Amino acid sequence: MSTYQVVPMIYNSKEQIDSIIILEQQCKQLDSIHLKADLDHISKQDGDHALLCYCEGKLVGLLSWYPSDGVTGNINAIVHPHHRRKGVFHSLLGRAVEDMKPQGITRISYRVPQSLPSGLLTAQSLGAVHDRSEYSMQLMNMSFPAIEQVELTLSMAKPQDFEFMVSCSAQAFGDSEKWTRNYFTQTNEPSRVTYIAWRDELPVGLVRINSINETTAFIHNFCILPAYQGQKLGRQVLTLLVELLLKQKNTDIRLSVITENEHALNLYRSVGFEVNSEYQYFIGSL
Repeated sequence: MSTYQVVPMIYNSKEQIDSIIILEQQCKQLDSIHLKADLDHISKQDGDHALLCYCEGKLVGLLSWYPSDGVTGNINAIVHPHHRRKGVFHSLLGRAVEDMKPQGITRISYRVPQSLPSGLLTAQSLGAVHDRSEYSMQLMNMSFPAIEQVELTLSMAKPQDFEFMVSCSAQAFGDSEKWTRNYFTQTNEPSRVTYIAWRDELPVGLVRINSINETTAFIHNFCILPAYQGQKLGRQVLTLLVELLLKQKNTDIRLSVITENEHALNLYRSVGFEVNSEYQYFIGSL
């Protein structure tokens, strides 16, 4: 009977990073799908939490997680196909739960690739309920059409812009201002930058960038105040932002979008983004 050992990852351990890369490759070869360990997020100081599971000295499983709003632990995991249904994921999850409880986490969000039926079944077996489906998108066309008339400017958010950020995001996404304020506070990290969109010296929207590494940027929290929606301002903001990120030498620009949001999908495609994968999200109690 195999013996499994769960240990925390050391973010700058070359040996562990190399083992994770090998595990990703093995899963891709055996599953014919690319399970991502989110190495960029877990291999940097103050990055996502990560746990590793070993069997006879070989890495067979990984679970990473990060808190997003003070109460939700967002989980991503990969397990070697030959070691599934042997308790690897449950061992990793049990250890992660122990680490989450002292931080006030009360619920878990599981991210599962649409093309991995076993992952979907596992989430459901844990009592988690389906929350949403998202496409992961990547900028593929670097020569997108220029904006005919630019009405907006982008500037990095200042401390005095915080209340606008809370109000704009809450109105655009339908969340409470209390939840939104807590979310922005919890995700106030050096790797994240918020840009405010201005028109006629008035703030009309915002967008945030999470710099994963020196060449990879993830766009999120992109929104326009409802009073200004329908005026094609979103495309201007996105185009200005992509131009800025390219000037900053970002070669890998990503974002995600709810699969049912056709308007946003068409907007992102018009600027050169293409879908590269789909994920299902499930919510469960701790």
